[in-house]
Amino acid sequence: MRTITRTVIGGLVAALAVGAVALPAQAAPAPDSSSTMNKLVASTRAAVARFQQVDAALAAGYIPVSECTESPEGAMGIHYMNPALIHPGFVDPANPPFLTYGPSGDLWAAEFFEPEVGQPTPMYGSQAFDGPMAGHGPGMPTHYDLHVWVGKHNPAGMFAEWNPSLHC
Repeated sequence: MRTITRTVIGGLVAALAVGAVALPAQAAPAPDSSSTMNKLVASTRAAVARFQQVDAALAAGYIPVSECTESPEGAMGIHYMNPALIHPGFVDPANPPFLTYGPSGDLWAAEFFEPEVGQPTPMYGSQAFDGPMAGHGPGMPTHYDLHVWVGKHNPAGMFAEWNPSLHC
């Protein structure tokens, strides 16, 4: 599955990136206030509430693209991608292109993703995405991403890449 899904994600994202070069750059970030960011995270949490179990994500067009990802720093989970939600240059807090789940199928995080196409660093409110970074597998493009831990508490922080309290 790993080789097939990496090829699928690489091909889909590459096709989206090629067609997205003409999109406008990300708008200026929202004012940096905890109230503004709390509202933004709450809107993402509310939008993904219907995806608490992986079966709901599958029914909505998300497809599995990784095994459960873990490192000495913690876990990210199993990544599910909805290719229709990848829009370089536009971040929609209510429609994360990726969701991550634990091995038991419970939602861990929303993940925002943009292929790198020469745009400014994408922003989720006042929080910059991580990157640009090389793809994590064959065919995956250089990209930006940001985890938002709306399903499980992350003691390392709401936007940390790894969650040290979770394991595969």
